[in-house]
Amino acid sequence: MRSRPHARFLALFLSAVVASGLFVAGGGGAHARARVPSPPASVDGGAWKSGHLQGTAIDRSTGHMYFSFTDLLVKTDLAGRPVGSVTGFTGHLGDLDVDPRDGRVYGSLEYKAAQAFYIAVFDGSRITRMNMDARTAGVVSTVHLREVVRDYTADMDGDGVFDGDTAGTADHRYGCSGIDGIAFGPDLEGRGGSRLTVAYGVYANTARTDNDHQVLLQYDVRDWARYERPLGEGASHTSGPRSPDGKFFVYTGNTRYGVQNLEYDGYSGNWLMAVYRGGKAAFPNYSLYVVDGSKPARRGVVRGQPRPETGRIISLLPRGLHHGPSGVYGYESGGQYGLVSLDDGRFYVAEAGTVDSGGTTLQTGRAVLRRWTGATPDPFAEAGASTASRPGR
Repeated sequence: MRSRPHARFLALFLSAVVASGLFVAGGGGAHARARVPSPPASVDGGAWKSGHLQGTAIDRSTGHMYFSFTDLLVKTDLAGRPVGSVTGFTGHLGDLDVDPRDGRVYGSLEYKAAQAFYIAVFDGSRITRMNMDARTAGVVSTVHLREVVRDYTADMDGDGVFDGDTAGTADHRYGCSGIDGIAFGPDLEGRGGSRLTVAYGVYANTARTDNDHQVLLQYDVRDWARYERPLGEGASHTSGPRSPDGKFFVYTGNTRYGVQNLEYDGYSGNWLMAVYRGGKAAFPNYSLYVVDGSKPARRGVVRGQPRPETGRIISLLPRGLHHGPSGVYGYESGGQYGLVSLDDGRFYVAEAGTVDSGGTTLQTGRAVLRRWTGATPDPFAEAGASTASRPGR
């Protein structure tokens, strides 16, 4: 059920890792973002009785990859061998990223029925065996995101009734369906420092005009230890920051469940947002959008709202495909199931699938090495054929 790179290829890769100082602290500490000069062409995340692949992350200081399968976290080495897994999630585990400062793994975690949304924080160093229980193994804690709850439960039509987990309603401010894409990167207002950026899920609804932005929240997580609580059964606590350190809007047109995978690319300084394409005829409905990291957020109009509203607006990179009537730029690409930048022009772009095992359908995931070319419609090409370009350069 699993395809594995040849052992000799792995040995060559590990030799390059050691020679390049991948495991050596550099600049910002033991988990500072390090270059990965000779990563394998693909990393197999395995086949599991779970939900489909939601996101991937790499810890370059230890040589491990993490795969989120909706209700399961899998840790592998870079040969695709399972090292450990965390099970027992009753909510929806989405996109992942590694905090480069301490190597912990962050993931979006939804409990829509309980109207609760969390960031799950994994201690990857303690994930050392398969089927570790998320509630009892002591490897995961959670932080509650109050801002997401406020927008998700907003009674936009004023009838005094929360309409629940459905797209066919005027409720849910900005069309908020929860959270999914997350990534660490710079402050979007240019104030310096690293932030955890969390992207809203957005319901697909072509009948309303207030759901045409991607919404990004930023948090300084350096003091989050005071909020972290063990994972209980379902949503069991509300310990978390009262509000985000920044809230930002990107005009793309409505998408189906918002930003599936968010990634900051240190090579270009831009942010990539992989989405399931939307259905509004007034928009191009691309599957990948790039935020221009060279332009700090500015105060502007949040378009389409029932009452005039301003907010912190961030801009799409003016590259790639361009839709004149809406002014939206973007690309046609994968990345919805996982997107990892190696900060040198190369990315792991995840592929999801299924296999049959004795009449049981198993979900599969694989991270495939690609390089950024900026070409249209698909800006990614096979890695290694030529020097990669910087997005926007």
